[in-house]
Amino acid sequence: MAISPRKLRNDVYSYTYQNDSNTPLVISVLASLIERTLVRNERIGRKCGSTMSKAGSKIRVFDCYERPDMSILSYLERIFKYTKAGPSVYVVAYVYIDRFCRSQPEFRITAWNVHRLLITTIMVASKYVEDMNYRNSYFARVGGITTKEMNKLELDFLFLMNFKMHVNVSVFESYCCHLEREVSIGGGYHIEKTLRCAQELKFLQVDERGYNQIARLTL
Repeated sequence: MAISPRKLRNDVYSYTYQNDSNTPLVISVLASLIERTLVRNERIGRKCGSTMSKAGSKIRVFDCYERPDMSILSYLERIFKYTKAGPSVYVVAYVYIDRFCRSQPEFRITAWNVHRLLITTIMVASKYVEDMNYRNSYFARVGGITTKEMNKLELDFLFLMNFKMHVNVSVFESYCCHLEREVSIGGGYHIEKTLRCAQELKFLQVDERGYNQIARLTL
């Protein structure tokens, strides 16, 4: 698969479900970015474990009771498969994640919170970008959590963000450019590797068809 900034930009601005059957490149780029953030944060966590363990409860709202064993890429692909949220939704979700991390300096993306953070930001971004959306209960089922948890995560996230959800054109474009740089400057290899691993795993999985039959997942 050709990994190029032009392909990513074309997906974000021109992707159509009728003409494109493949997963948008932005999902693989976002997964690669977050995977490397996890590695960096785990390294920091080992050095500053005692400090991070004392973090306030408000920034631990996304923590799971058990560490999920689904990769970030597989999780994002699952969300795309069942919700068909457009590529621009994932760019806006990336904006929200970055804003949240900047507004909450003590927060660190970890393997314990990344999945719930992703399903929450993608659902909120979908409501901001898309004209029509699924109910919270549907996103909860896709994300592997209960509707009650989904509602609480959304509300907590909105308050922690002070309801600053607006993303203007210049901000959206700047984050697109950042994702493009991820592809062109050093990130291409990691993304290629992530894609190859995902493709190998798909051969071992049973193909699931239809939006009404959602594979069971629990976080």
